[in-house]
Amino acid sequence: MAGLVRRGMPVVLMLFTAQLVVACGSGPPVQEMSDARQAIAVAREAGAEERAAEQLRDAEELLDRAQQKLSDRAYEEARHNALQAKLKALDALARTEQPQRDE
Repeated sequence: MAGLVRRGMPVVLMLFTAQLVVACGSGPPVQEMSDARQAIAVAREAGAEERAAEQLRDAEELLDRAQQKLSDRAYEEARHNALQAKLKALDALARTEQPQRDE
């Protein structure tokens, strides 16, 4: 009997892990939204409004869309938009850190 229990444990563990992964991915994207907001704030503080205005505006629009999708409980779309907003904000930050060219 003990051998049967030991052999069944990997299956139980695998099923539990699969449920955990599904549960984590299907809830509200709280961390992704927070990450996007923080990235936008850092980019803004670094001067992105002047040196990377288009990228910063795109990031803010994506975050607004993510917030709307979150309100609609469309969590996967909200997660996608929040991740894209974070990437755009990081792009804006990178552009602010580039040396300015003399024009």
